[in-house]
Amino acid sequence: MTSREIVKNTIHFKGATRLPCNFPEKYGYFSDFHGCGMNPNPDGRRSSGTDEWGCVWANAGVSNLGEVKEYPIKEWADLDRIKIPDMREKNRFEGVRNMKPTDKYVLAGGLSIYERAHFLRGLENTWADLYEAPEQLCRLLDILVGMNLEAIEEYAKCGADGYMFCDDWGLQNTLMISPAMWREFWKPRYRAIYAACHAHGMDTFLHSCGYIIDILDDLIEIGLDVIHMDQQENMGLAALGERFRGRITFYAPADIQTVLPTGDLAHIRRYCGEMKRHLGTGMGGFIPCWYGDPKAVGHSEEAVRAMCEGFLSL
Repeated sequence: MTSREIVKNTIHFKGATRLPCNFPEKYGYFSDFHGCGMNPNPDGRRSSGTDEWGCVWANAGVSNLGEVKEYPIKEWADLDRIKIPDMREKNRFEGVRNMKPTDKYVLAGGLSIYERAHFLRGLENTWADLYEAPEQLCRLLDILVGMNLEAIEEYAKCGADGYMFCDDWGLQNTLMISPAMWREFWKPRYRAIYAACHAHGMDTFLHSCGYIIDILDDLIEIGLDVIHMDQQENMGLAALGERFRGRITFYAPADIQTVLPTGDLAHIRRYCGEMKRHLGTGMGGFIPCWYGDPKAVGHSEEAVRAMCEGFLSL
């Protein structure tokens, strides 16, 4: 089976010859995925500087990513003054169109519709807008949805297999907003994006960290195929398996906060087996990966190697 077939069959519970994976090639491992994205990327997260929208970024420490220190929509009138990235810009998808043929699974990058909103508006403002300016917030969210729909059309022309963007919804033990608010403002918009992906034959991926178990049923209902989560233990690995095993595919490393930073190589390898047992079905449902910014979260190279080898031995 090709890498593409292995990933596809795993996502759709059709059985594969081995676990698919996405491991660091710089350490001598391999990946079944080929990532592609827009350039310039209207959802690019910088370590510093100003992005396409006018968000000013600054590095937050040893991480590869920065934080928005200056957001451009301070008042809602600013939405009419900022330059919204043109998805039809001539060169934005040139690299995607010129991709070399590959037997890997091509995973395309989209635009977040929660994180990008608060990058533009400020996090506290975005939360207040749910109550004080819902119409204006919805206008911004719908602009972001429309940009995703345009991107999906372009990626589909180039043969992308899956579509992923990042929206971290969880704190350590709860969602950032109530499930009811999430269902009112974001659920229908995710549904529209996932429907467009499926109409073009693309699988749907969402990266979302933290405690998100309260909305996983909703995400499955509206068409999410793969959840990319870097933490499991704050929700309980066994609890995730009991409720969602066989209903969605988990794309995940060993827990980046409670397992990998320990440096206990034997424990890390054991945990890899527990992840496959709780999250996979034997026919699919689990894709192991690594966390791409290990220094920022205290992962030693030895810990990353133990995880990769632990998964590859299964």
